[in-house]
Amino acid sequence: MVDWSKRGEHIAKHGVTVTQASEALADPDAVVFDPDYNSRNGEGVRTIGFSPSAASVMTVITYVMDGVTHGASAWKSNSRDRRYYRQGGPDE
Repeated sequence: MVDWSKRGEHIAKHGVTVTQASEALADPDAVVFDPDYNSRNGEGVRTIGFSPSAASVMTVITYVMDGVTHGASAWKSNSRDRRYYRQGGPDE
């Protein structure tokens, strides 16, 4: 379970609901980058997964603090992340 209590309003600005982000995180075919390839501090995790209710591939950023996974951001994936999702991982 991911705690979105501090960032739920933030992802809403990207047109994403907590439900959509959670669906993408739960996708069994999701691609995970740990750490996120764009993370400044190496603590973020990027998950690229499909959200049925959004009918879209989503990019979700999470991090762990004090043993709790927190949601940081989420958005509809760009073309690079959609490609990673289609091919099941990064470019070779």
